[in-house]
Amino acid sequence: MEAREATMDAPASKSKLIKGATGDWEVVIGMEVHAQVTTKAKLFSGASTEFGGEPNAHVSLIDAAMPGMLPVINAECVRQAVRTGLGLNAKINVKSVFDRKNYFYPDLPQGYQISQYKSPIVSGGEVIIDTADGQTTRIGIERIHLEQDAGKLLHDQRATMSLVDLNRSGVALMEIVSKPEIRAFDDAMNFLAKLRMILRYLGTCSGDMEKGHLRADVNVSVNRPGEPLGTRCEIKNLNSINFIGQAIWYELHRQIEILEQGGKIEQETRLYDPEKDETRSMRSKEEAHDYRYFPDPDLLPLEITQAEVDALKADLPELPDQKRSRFVHDYALSAYDAAVLVAERERADYFERMVQLGANPKGAANLLINEYMAQLHRLEGPIGPPPKGLQVDWSIDVMGPTGPAANTAVAKMLTSKEISRTRVKELLWILVQIGPAAEPVDVKIVVDHLQMKQDMADDEIRALVDDIIAKNPDKVGDAKTNPKAVGWFVGQVMKASGGKANPQAVNELLRKRLGL
Repeated sequence: MEAREATMDAPASKSKLIKGATGDWEVVIGMEVHAQVTTKAKLFSGASTEFGGEPNAHVSLIDAAMPGMLPVINAECVRQAVRTGLGLNAKINVKSVFDRKNYFYPDLPQGYQISQYKSPIVSGGEVIIDTADGQTTRIGIERIHLEQDAGKLLHDQRATMSLVDLNRSGVALMEIVSKPEIRAFDDAMNFLAKLRMILRYLGTCSGDMEKGHLRADVNVSVNRPGEPLGTRCEIKNLNSINFIGQAIWYELHRQIEILEQGGKIEQETRLYDPEKDETRSMRSKEEAHDYRYFPDPDLLPLEITQAEVDALKADLPELPDQKRSRFVHDYALSAYDAAVLVAERERADYFERMVQLGANPKGAANLLINEYMAQLHRLEGPIGPPPKGLQVDWSIDVMGPTGPAANTAVAKMLTSKEISRTRVKELLWILVQIGPAAEPVDVKIVVDHLQMKQDMADDEIRALVDDIIAKNPDKVGDAKTNPKAVGWFVGQVMKASGGKANPQAVNELLRKRLGL
């Protein structure tokens, strides 16, 4: 379906205009996002949706379009589409119709795709995004409909032929069509990132773009401010948020250059080549009538009850914007920290588990964002599942191998100043190496064994302070004229103490000794 069918809203702000050689241009973008529905079976068959199987290992007779095979709707796919619509504040249509969309591709055995056209399961909706200037804006959703995916052509396996893998054929997709209300390439990136986040919170799509579970077609056009919409070009099958931004940036400048030279934009479908960082023509753009839609005679109209819709709505999880607002209000977190934590549902759950275990909320947030996540970035390759037989209550693939109980123990030590922030980095890296078995007792063992505690006696600190001052009389003069220079003395004392001195006690004693 076309993201351009809706009426365009207000013109772009001046900050979002693109400067050409002959003046400013407005950008108008609409997106058609294909989200693979999270289910174990396909839309109209019981074949597995598992990723990564041998070619044609997950293909039923229905998926292969064998004669006499009739589709049967997967009820869970319907429920997932309804959940998605509810999560996007959309209208759920209790009656919808499946149509045949007629076009031929070698990886589409039926010769048509079962989709929805005039009567989709979801109408309307919205996604609220943060813009580059620190504001928020609403991007409207035109519709969400269910359809089946095609298979996959393999062109590099044989020198003289292409092979067909039908494992993906018949997998359920939700096509989420935005209104043409995206007015900048970075807004397009933010839109898809926010939509992906919501889908993952709802559990209706994994959002794994590397596996093709979420991909987008992007319609791009430019026009002079105040003038009618320009001719759009569609960029197909973008499977990376960064690629979407790069493809739009190239395409809008390509169109501006053509128009400023007196040329005309041809409506067409294009592909983006990330290696050359350019879009290139694929084919002329089809219109709806080219597909000869008609209701699928093998499927009755899909009818659900309002009671079923209400039950699904009552069971929705807390969504990102609600959670972010609650984190700011209940835990006194900054808007930035709250946004980082809720970016992944598993990360937000992990944080709240730490708070439940007794960690100070701000301390837990600082530890996760500034320290623990930095250590996870040091890991090479995927973490993998926990050891066989070990039960864990957190997502290892998202939050790494150290559990919330162990990190809570670290956060408490850091808040109470038992250990320094410098030693925390070392401690966390050791815990990451220990892996899922790490518990609070392991934290204590590591801290005691490596003598990480800031437990140096006052007399010992005083002796170190006096020694450093006596050995650096020139620095003493600097500190008296520039009190900020006392930081150098603090660093020297902490280094001499092996990190065991409390930096606050060191700072106070130095200022007293230096007469500051």
